[in-house]
Amino acid sequence: MAGIRDLDSGKIYIGQEIPKLDRSVDTLNGDKPYDGTLAVTGPTFIGGHSTNAAGVLNVGTALGDFKPNTDGRAVDVEGDVNIVGEKAENAVYIDGDVYVTGSVDCLSKGRLEDRHKTADSLPKPFDMVHPTKGEGHRLRYACIEGPEVGVYFRGRTQDNEIILPDYWKDLVVIDTITVQTQSVGTSQDIIVKEWDDSKITLEGVTDCFYHVYGERKDVNPLGVEYEGDSYNDYPDENYDDPAYAR
Repeated sequence: MAGIRDLDSGKIYIGQEIPKLDRSVDTLNGDKPYDGTLAVTGPTFIGGHSTNAAGVLNVGTALGDFKPNTDGRAVDVEGDVNIVGEKAENAVYIDGDVYVTGSVDCLSKGRLEDRHKTADSLPKPFDMVHPTKGEGHRLRYACIEGPEVGVYFRGRTQDNEIILPDYWKDLVVIDTITVQTQSVGTSQDIIVKEWDDSKITLEGVTDCFYHVYGERKDVNPLGVEYEGDSYNDYPDENYDDPAYAR
């Protein structure tokens, strides 16, 4: 078979002649192909790929006297990539680790979906833009498990006042606040006199521990029981809204 050491051509077509299967016929610069067009109908092997034609384009790492600047790299892309799956269940299969510096937006399946289902049954925190201080500030709480989207605040006081965090006025439905106290050192007849979005007023305190509970108001009330086969059936139209979990 004759070899061509150097070839200078505006377009190269490799494939059967009758019928000609050139899929680049519409890739034109005016009425002629772009200079540098390559159209191949059969499997293409680049670099040290195995001898098995696993795909139409089969790319391996360096073969011969060329060595890439990054050792072992077979493909280096500068620009956007669009992949449209056809028949394979897994349109993109990666055997190895994936490192991404930007954001990833995707649905899940397989082992990742199983992990998500497991995570749904585990304790979980919420992390959000600070409801009072805004952008540049974050608020992170670990959620109490229960039939509401609840938060709590606890501590110890020797006064007849419990000062609430300043952000509770923007985070908690004030009418849902409940208070539990526990006397320290001696029996005390402690009662809750009144409360608002900044403090809770007690009576009869010498020294006590307290727990204050409330329900978040920046999300919809929790639907505790519903019909469905998975969490995807949860009847809240905002549940999957990206703006819902800032």
